[in-house]
Amino acid sequence: MKNNIFKYGEWICPVEFLDEQPINLLSKEKCAIKPELPEKFKNVHMLTKKTFSLAEKVGSYSIRITADDYYKLYINGQFVAQGVAQGYHFCYYWNEIDITDFLKAGKNEIYVDVYYQGLVNRVYNSADRRMGLVAEIYNNDACILATDSSWQYTLSGAYTISHIIGYDTAFAENFDSRWTPAAWHNACEKKVDYTFSDESVKTLQVYPINPVLTKELENGAIFYDFGSEITATLRITARGKSGDMVRILCGEELEDTPLKVRYNMRANCLYDERWTLADGESTLAQYEYKAFRYVTLVPDRDVEITSICAMVQHYPFDDDYCTLETDNKVLKSVWDVCKNGIKYGAGEVFVDCPSREKGQYAGDLTISSASHVIVTGDYSLFKKAVDNQMQSAAACRGLLAVTPGNYMQEIADYSLQFPILALRHYNHFKDTEYLKKCYDVCDGIIEHFSRFQNADGLLETVDDKWNLVDWPDNLRDGYDFKLEKPLEPGVHNVINAFYIGCIMQTEQIADILGIARENKSRELIAAYNTAFFNKETGLYTDRPYGAHSSLHSNVVPAFYGITTADQNDKIAEFIMQKGLCCGVYFAYFVLKSLCKMGKYHDAYSLIINESEHSWYNMVREGATTCFEAWGKDQKWNTSLCHPWASGPISVLAEDILPNMPEVGRLIYKNK
Repeated sequence: MKNNIFKYGEWICPVEFLDEQPINLLSKEKCAIKPELPEKFKNVHMLTKKTFSLAEKVGSYSIRITADDYYKLYINGQFVAQGVAQGYHFCYYWNEIDITDFLKAGKNEIYVDVYYQGLVNRVYNSADRRMGLVAEIYNNDACILATDSSWQYTLSGAYTISHIIGYDTAFAENFDSRWTPAAWHNACEKKVDYTFSDESVKTLQVYPINPVLTKELENGAIFYDFGSEITATLRITARGKSGDMVRILCGEELEDTPLKVRYNMRANCLYDERWTLADGESTLAQYEYKAFRYVTLVPDRDVEITSICAMVQHYPFDDDYCTLETDNKVLKSVWDVCKNGIKYGAGEVFVDCPSREKGQYAGDLTISSASHVIVTGDYSLFKKAVDNQMQSAAACRGLLAVTPGNYMQEIADYSLQFPILALRHYNHFKDTEYLKKCYDVCDGIIEHFSRFQNADGLLETVDDKWNLVDWPDNLRDGYDFKLEKPLEPGVHNVINAFYIGCIMQTEQIADILGIARENKSRELIAAYNTAFFNKETGLYTDRPYGAHSSLHSNVVPAFYGITTADQNDKIAEFIMQKGLCCGVYFAYFVLKSLCKMGKYHDAYSLIINESEHSWYNMVREGATTCFEAWGKDQKWNTSLCHPWASGPISVLAEDILPNMPEVGRLIYKNK
């Protein structure tokens, strides 16, 4: 371990992992490997414990702790915290937690459930054969306990694998309460290659909520409604005989039949699990979170369900910090579903959805981070996300799309949006030292993409990354260029508009830092206008000198200010004619582009419109968090909690409300 975060603790692991050498999975997407690990390295729970005594309880006590892939910490039988936030091994994260209230004079026991998933996905940096735990307990500034070989461990045999949920996202948790450890062993001390982050990261808020509706069904099953989409685990107690079972079905919505949970979810998650009871009363505390609202328990005959609650988890969030005061009921409902989407979509990263992928996508980050800092006033998760983006330059200077995580994916549009994040951080903190780090990354992005420039300076056939434009693909407004792999050779509009915007913003950053830099954006804008601007229609086309003008090809140049003042009225008129014939991700750029052209009333009208392509359509379809698409059936695998749809929050806060105070106002707690 490289640095002085853990001075006393040894990295401990089970003997099965002691001699395993780490696998480097960080790479370009085309070079990605997906190792198939032996079953013994999948879905592993290492249960670790240590007993220690305090002659007296004096002062404050804290613990520094991290684990790979994840831990849940208990002291004297009480849940304390869980973590750690996902990270690359060369900047691995850790937590520092006040545990004063959990300790007592006399005998104490620390217990940690360390989980190693063993799959390549967007959730964890797993399947790399790095597994284990390190921890140190401090009394004030003195270390009084640290992990070493005297800590005891056993591998849990309570979990069996039936199926995998989502995109290799999680194992279904089929738990057997009859299992008890046969023996405990001394942990193995292991030399590892982690370099830890300079500062600790926050742990999640974890708290119980009860169902708002409980209904016994005719078949003996019990239906529960928790009132809203949540990210949570279930905690259930039941009484029965050894071997009795309870089937657990969770879902975001109901089937057409009343009170029937759609557990085989449209988001490609099968939330169907089995719990086997021990004799008497058993308690199940699920480990991996899900996204759901409804639960049905199907117990064997004579099994009594004595209690159930959902243990909600998300990044620290104060519901009262930022509220919208408005008389417009449509606007208020749109704000609420977007705000809830941000609340439950911000875990230890900004997840694209908390069900199918659970990963942090760079393009989603452009939108969700802007919303999160407004409704929380907290930039810490945003800062970590920007760091994760910069860290991915270790694989490609043009950056990865999913950071962190061991699923290698690259999307050109997303990489080129990085300067937006850099300027967002600077505009709040005015931290020039951090901006300089971002500037170096921006330079690397431009250098990477410049390899695809043609003689006119325009990008041509950028085939080392996905060219997205928008998603799903049926909401690209007939974009006249084949984007599916293999990518059509040639030049197209949107990637060039993002590229020029990236260069423009990098030049802006250079000006802030006082760095002399050749201004390349002017000549690129001229080449872009020559290729794509149709003087007869006053619109931009999708391909050079083409006949089709999509919404997307006109929004991105307006977003970056590539358009001129005399073009803006025609382009704004075109945008309003098209409306939101795009995905909810791209709708953020639609709204921002209108505001940048001074068309605040137009942007506002799109936010409160009630068509099938509207945020209100989500509300009409029963949303409590913003959807992945405008409606449940508008995408083949729509998740019903997707923070990339939260664009109205930042557009209202930054653009519309300051210029249209009659619409409403934001009320900030303690301001």
